[in-house]
Amino acid sequence: MKPQLKYFLAIPLLATLAVAGCGGTSNEAAPSSAEAPPDPALVAQGKEIFRTGTFGDETFWTDALGMNQVIASAVDPTTALAVGLKVDAEALSPAVVQGIQNGTISLTSPATTVALLKLNAVVGLKGTVETVNGVDTLTRVGTTCALCHSTVDDSFAPGIGKRLDGWANRDLNPGAIIALSPAVPASAKAVYNSWGKGKYDPRFNLDGINGPQVIPPAYGLLGVHRITSTGDGDDIAYWNRYVAVTQMGGLGSFSDSRTGVNVTNGTSDLVSSKLPALQAYQLSLAAPPPPAGSFDQAAAQRGKLVFEGAGKCATCHSGPEFTDANLRLHSPSDVVSEPEPNGAPSWASRSATKQYRTAPLRGLWQHAPYFHNGSAPTLEAVVQTYNSKKSLGLGNAEMSDLVQYLKSL
Repeated sequence: MKPQLKYFLAIPLLATLAVAGCGGTSNEAAPSSAEAPPDPALVAQGKEIFRTGTFGDETFWTDALGMNQVIASAVDPTTALAVGLKVDAEALSPAVVQGIQNGTISLTSPATTVALLKLNAVVGLKGTVETVNGVDTLTRVGTTCALCHSTVDDSFAPGIGKRLDGWANRDLNPGAIIALSPAVPASAKAVYNSWGKGKYDPRFNLDGINGPQVIPPAYGLLGVHRITSTGDGDDIAYWNRYVAVTQMGGLGSFSDSRTGVNVTNGTSDLVSSKLPALQAYQLSLAAPPPPAGSFDQAAAQRGKLVFEGAGKCATCHSGPEFTDANLRLHSPSDVVSEPEPNGAPSWASRSATKQYRTAPLRGLWQHAPYFHNGSAPTLEAVVQTYNSKKSLGLGNAEMSDLVQYLKSL
């Protein structure tokens, strides 16, 4: 394992969302496999990889960080749900469902968490449970893409329900989970605990800079070439490899001369062969439509005119996916989301391109807060920020209508 991974526990992150400003430097993207509808057989393979594939990262999470011992001794279901972990209700046996409902199964016992891992019911965690001296024991644990990029519909109870793959888990508190590891030094624990729910820094373990970004959704990416907020890669496979190797601790290699990142874990490659199927599944995930009654339809129609006219939104949020990311990237001076909170350096400055892409807007209603750094808590705040920083001159009624249109996408 590379030295920079020794102490820094990381959580899967496929991309980082940014709502980029208009204008900027032309930067034509390379052709991408994201244009063609994915093959159904490949999608089925990718679904399994997305949900259960660890790329061999148990070596990192278990051997280096001892997280199996932490979970078995200190993480009961109540604690797990409090830090944003989710439970797949469809993986629960009828006996477990009944036990939870009638209270015979304790939600304050770590042994219950081990039992849920044995059922493969904890979204994004893959555990190996063996019988040791007559007791179910969590001997190995790893992470999957679903940890950050799936949630549940809460149909059974808060945090317990049917999976919603591709939805950003904005309840997840990655830093709090990371800080549980006994292998993480106190100085790093302080950084991790500062992130809060729904945020994660996928560069911190490499450059030592603390600038967490919001966990983005992994849906609605078909036809979008630049899938990260800074457009570092031309397809999802680039970022999947980055995350699998440099963040999850999977066995394989990642290298990019633009950022100086060159990481190899282990002597085997458990990443490369899985990337085509994983990308196919992610490209199959459509953005969710807005819930019925969640926006004012008449106001949304007026807001569409503002979006295409006085708001100048369509200048960059163009085409069926509401992004010009396939054509160009944008200078940091064009975006309204900078400067970063708490004095952190520009997120773009830590990237390969040093620029930003325009974020697709499908499913925008689902994943507050907004901008790559989460600095806008609501769509109202997004519109107000643009109106102020871009001097658009929109009135209150126009801004209100524009918000309703954004909620309709």
